[in-house]
Amino acid sequence: MLDMDNVKNYMTHSLAVAYNGKPFSGFARQPGQLTVQGELEHALELLFRREVETTCAGRTDAGVHARAQVVSFDISPDELRDRTLESLARSMNALTHEAIVVRSVDERELGFSARFDATEREYRYFICVEPAPPIFLRDFSWHIPKPLDVEAMREASRALIGEHDFKSFCMAASAVGKPTCRNVHEISFAQEEVMGERAVVITVKGNAFLHSMVRTIVGTLVMVGRGQRKPEWVADVLQACDRCAAGENAPAAGLVFWNVSYDGVRDHI
Repeated sequence: MLDMDNVKNYMTHSLAVAYNGKPFSGFARQPGQLTVQGELEHALELLFRREVETTCAGRTDAGVHARAQVVSFDISPDELRDRTLESLARSMNALTHEAIVVRSVDERELGFSARFDATEREYRYFICVEPAPPIFLRDFSWHIPKPLDVEAMREASRALIGEHDFKSFCMAASAVGKPTCRNVHEISFAQEEVMGERAVVITVKGNAFLHSMVRTIVGTLVMVGRGQRKPEWVADVLQACDRCAAGENAPAAGLVFWNVSYDGVRDHI
């Protein structure tokens, strides 16, 4: 554990981490479960011969992926010794699960927190719209073979922009006794082709997100895109402050924690 009496002798570093979420029971450590945080902390413990606590920019649920997750931790110069940041990244990649990649290790100001210093988080959700099941996007998208009315989804999403109480869009149990107001800066839609497979990509940016919030937003907007609800219904869902009012959770496989910003600057593009 970090010696708080000698905290001034420590340095804060961060990992830029990407992972395929399929094998993991989410990011956060859980006893007896394979998790991203558990893998990272186990590798750090092997390298520095003590428990090293980490903090991430945004916890992801089981099956959710990350392109540019940021994870902060503290070590001392003595612990780093002659090891370069590049060699530390290589060691982390050798010691962690094959579904995790540490892209870089970066030195930060002492006390930097990947979570609390973040000013914006960006998620992207991939919906494969090919008539046939996808091959390359199979583990990274929600397959919806029937056409979606993207313009109706875009119209519906406007009700969610700004600071609101998003209680309708988070797991009910996680909202008990906790603030549920968040500020969504952007919800945008793009048509992309990934290795020959067509996808609708929904980008959601905000200051922070509730448990399952992005997946619930996507599931609700898809109901509009399928013609099951009118665009104005989404504003009613928001006002209800009741999880039962919203649509289903979109599958975890389609969601990617895409990026995080600090002081308005994207950390790892």
